[in-house]
Amino acid sequence: MAFTFARRIQHAPASFLGELFRVSADPSIISFAGGLPSSGLIDTDGIAAAARDVFTADPRSALQYSTTDGYLPLREYIAERYRRRLGIPATADEIQIVNGSQQCLDLFAKIFLNPGDRVGMERPGYLGAIEAFSLYEPVFEAVPLDPDGPDPVAFTKMTKETPVKFFYGIPNSQNPSGCTYSQDRREEIAECLDGTDTVFYEDDAFGELFFDGKPRLPVKHYLPGQSVISGSFSKITAPGMRIGWMYAPTEILSAFNTAKQAADLHSNFLCQQILARYLQTNDLDTHIKKIVSVYSRQCRLMCDLFDDLMPRLSHTTPEGGMFLTATLPVGLSAMQVFREGIGHKVAVLPGMPFFVDGGGEDTIRLNFSNAGEDQINEGMHRLAGVINGLSRI
Repeated sequence: MAFTFARRIQHAPASFLGELFRVSADPSIISFAGGLPSSGLIDTDGIAAAARDVFTADPRSALQYSTTDGYLPLREYIAERYRRRLGIPATADEIQIVNGSQQCLDLFAKIFLNPGDRVGMERPGYLGAIEAFSLYEPVFEAVPLDPDGPDPVAFTKMTKETPVKFFYGIPNSQNPSGCTYSQDRREEIAECLDGTDTVFYEDDAFGELFFDGKPRLPVKHYLPGQSVISGSFSKITAPGMRIGWMYAPTEILSAFNTAKQAADLHSNFLCQQILARYLQTNDLDTHIKKIVSVYSRQCRLMCDLFDDLMPRLSHTTPEGGMFLTATLPVGLSAMQVFREGIGHKVAVLPGMPFFVDGGGEDTIRLNFSNAGEDQINEGMHRLAGVINGLSRI
């Protein structure tokens, strides 16, 4: 039988993720290619205790169907944290619980995009967003990143000449580059979009992971009624719980809730209750400080090893998050490094999937959160051997 699939799946970009999962399954390979937080920093004891509390208190409620918008105490916690950390007047009514922030990408695109609509993206942009949006057949408008954020000239030109339904960006520790928008650039973006019909989609998966512990004001601070923020507990508690959220104006959440209900009725209610209990009985700020301390050391180690072992490569120096990007010497391709690296038991992610308009052949993304310091040291020596060997060919 010849299956006739929808056009949207036929036009979806080929995913590199299957290859990454295959690589990650080999324990002999030191992988900097994935995007995992450190398993060793998950508070398994605290989460287990919270689960016991939930099953002791009211297990039947926790195991029953629930409302689409999510567990109210959890939404109230998220809103209160926005008010306390960032001074933003969030309310629980503006928070929708989702199955990880990745679901936000799909549902947001579903309610906004018709085939042929324009979407603004950073260049390079997050691979997961590119894949999620591509299913709805948009036209991508890529705006180059500089160290302070989206290039202001290109961003302004996009808003005036090729208006987009929404612009998707990661202002804090951007994936894949690791760069963080300056505060001035955030305000510039808001001023540029103010009064237009473009929504700013602010993916804030890494906003809690700044190495200096200081929060950055989001674009939404400057553009409250015209922007949304997606957030996630995956990087600060446990990714396997798949709990994220969308923070948006109520008009957007109404349509978002309709799409969410049609997709899955509601997110895992048991995990929502366990997480809410965990947050009530543990100091999340202290836990995050522990994560940040480890990631900061690992990032600094990786950057130092780049400078010592591969001085011909330029690389970003993140202020937080989990990733950095390096640019390869002229004439060396990312796919060469990837393939040769697998043979030397080290994996990096080639840059091409992050570019919606082509490019990235000379860049690689590395993750520093999921490998310990000993692994980073050994893996970077292996990578240096690969790159230096290929450079001599």
